[in-house]
Amino acid sequence: MTDEAFARLHELIDLTGRVAVVTGAGRGIGAQVARRLAEAGAHVVVADLDVDAARRIADSLVDEFEVDSLATELDVADTKTIASTAARAVSKWSRLDIWVNNAGIFPTSGPALDASDEVFDRVMEVNARGTYAGGRVAANAMTDGGVIVNLASTASFKTNLGTGAYIASKSAVVGITRSHALEFASRGVRVLAVAPTVIETPGLTASMASLASASIDVEARMASNPLRTAGTVDDIAKVVFFCCTPLASLMTGVTIPVDAGSLL
Repeated sequence: MTDEAFARLHELIDLTGRVAVVTGAGRGIGAQVARRLAEAGAHVVVADLDVDAARRIADSLVDEFEVDSLATELDVADTKTIASTAARAVSKWSRLDIWVNNAGIFPTSGPALDASDEVFDRVMEVNARGTYAGGRVAANAMTDGGVIVNLASTASFKTNLGTGAYIASKSAVVGITRSHALEFASRGVRVLAVAPTVIETPGLTASMASLASASIDVEARMASNPLRTAGTVDDIAKVVFFCCTPLASLMTGVTIPVDAGSLL
C-alpha cells in the first residue's frame, strides 16, 4: 500500500508546492480551474491567447490565495508557444506536476454536406492537435511523474446536428487521452479527460447566435437533463481538481462525463 492510503483527506487535496499549467485560463472554465488549483496551494501558470486576460487572472490568484503565479501568452495551434510555456514553468519552479489542456474552440460547422474543409481543419488544429501537443510537451517536462487533464465534451459521445467538426475534435481528445495514458504511464504520468455538458461560459455566450442559426437550442438542452439544471464553470473545475489530486491516483486513460445525466 502507498503512503496515500494512510493520508488524511486534507493532505490528499493539498497541492502546496506543486506547479500547474492551465491553458485557456484567461476566462471561463480554465480560469476557475486555475483558481481551484491555487486555492489548494499550487503555483499556477495562467496561459491564454489573450495575455492581458491571463495577467488579470494570475494577479487575482496571487492576491486571493497568496501563491506564486505567472501569465503567459499561449496559442495551442502553435506548438512552439506550448513548449515555451512549459519551459517557463520549469525555469521558475524547477518542476511541472499538472497540465490542463483546456483551451479550445466551438465553431458551428453546419451540415456536413455544406461544411468547409477550412473550418474542419481549424477546429482539429486547436482542439485535437493542441491537446496532443500539450500532452507531449507536458509529459516530457514532468521528470517526477504528474497529471495531464484534457477537456473533452459530452459531444464526444452524443451527436448534435451542425457541430460535426467539433464532435470529431472532441472525440479525438478522448482517443488521445487513452493513447497518452498508456504511453506515459511508464513515466509516472496519469492522463485523464473531463467531458462537460453545455456550460454557461463567455465563449458559449459569444456563440449563441451561430448556434441558434444551426437550430441548436442551448437553453433547452441545459434545462432538459435529468437533474434539470445548467452546469457552472465550477462544476467542471471541481472535477478537474479531483483528477489532479491523489484522490484519483488509480485513475488514468478514462473520460469522466460531467453532464447532469444528459448522456443517460
